[in-house]
Amino acid sequence: MNAFRVLAGVAFAHLAVRTRQTLVATLGVAVGVGFFLAVSGMMTGSQTDFIRTLVDSAPHIVVQDEQRRPALQPAISAWPGAAVSVRGVRPQDEVRGLKDWPAMLAAARGLPGAIAAPSLNGAVAARFAGRTEPLSLNGVDPRLEGQLTKIEVSLVGGHLTDLEARPDGLIISRPMAERLGARLGDTLVVTSTAGVLQRMRILALIEPDARAGFYAGDNAAYGLLRTAQVLFARPNVVNQIHVRLADPNSAEAAAAGLEAHWGYKWVSWQERSKDILNLLVVRNVIMYAVISAILLVAAFGIYTAVSTSVTDKRRDIAILRAMGFTPRDVEGVFLIEGLVVGVAGALAGFAFGTLLLEILAHLPITVQGKPLPLPLDRGPRQYAIAGLASLVSALVAAWLPARKAATVDPVDILRGAA
Repeated sequence: MNAFRVLAGVAFAHLAVRTRQTLVATLGVAVGVGFFLAVSGMMTGSQTDFIRTLVDSAPHIVVQDEQRRPALQPAISAWPGAAVSVRGVRPQDEVRGLKDWPAMLAAARGLPGAIAAPSLNGAVAARFAGRTEPLSLNGVDPRLEGQLTKIEVSLVGGHLTDLEARPDGLIISRPMAERLGARLGDTLVVTSTAGVLQRMRILALIEPDARAGFYAGDNAAYGLLRTAQVLFARPNVVNQIHVRLADPNSAEAAAAGLEAHWGYKWVSWQERSKDILNLLVVRNVIMYAVISAILLVAAFGIYTAVSTSVTDKRRDIAILRAMGFTPRDVEGVFLIEGLVVGVAGALAGFAFGTLLLEILAHLPITVQGKPLPLPLDRGPRQYAIAGLASLVSALVAAWLPARKAATVDPVDILRGAA
């Protein structure tokens, strides 16, 4: 302990003599750490917010009435592997809809903390005042569907549960209503692909608000499940089951297990968003490459400060060696110098980074005329990474000149001085 105090005392004496250079090196580390916190906080915060929106905007698992691999046609099944060529055979059309869907629904609800709801989805055409637009109608159970997604916070003028009181009710997006020239309370003429025509009243509008965390698209529409079954002429049929889990990260494994048992294609939110998640990985690589470059510049400042100190203190090094300091002791002196600069720079960088994050949090950013605060990550993890990175870069930058100082021959220096 006494030996460390002596080495620290010599290191602080060296830093005090070269005050200006020490402050410049400390400032370099502070700027690097500060920008590290600002950039990583902004990028990580936006990524976390994006993934949260991605998870909340749709069910964690969706099963549709389709197979991951197409079923073999009877002609191929009859002669498997035989040298038979069958041409002109009409393919067998399967009846669409989930078979034994109540049992599948029960199995999905058996997952830990799961909420599952049936749905019937199909294409319809909506006509109002001479204008016609295509819609993707989702027939849902309003009470269950409201627990699966954040659609409720995006609705204007009504609630999803209003569909229970009005079986002829319809919920569409605001942009779609504007294209049709319709408003809340107006009645649309809706025609399905089965040729069934029904008049449906607009009960609520879906607002495409980025802050709400839910938006299914301009063509999405919601109605009551039994109304959709009548409209598509498919009584007691559903073609989708939506599942929300207590732990979204378990969706991929749960979907694989259900698919292996039931055979239909169960798609998790990870699979559905695979391309986007891969882009986020590339984005993170670019982000950390830029931040590492910032810290590398700061490390060069420490290297320059310690290297210059070694050059200027060659006579002092010789005297220390003559007094009995070992090469390891001399190396320790300059490593302590680099460590002190790194710690002081990291602490100052924490304050600077916090200030930058506060400025970013209050930037007047608007989207479609509405204020949109930047999602920022101010968690301790970012500060820990920045502090650790600054200390590692400081020690590495100081180690090279410190190693050089430890190899100095005091006899040669004293002879040269004489």
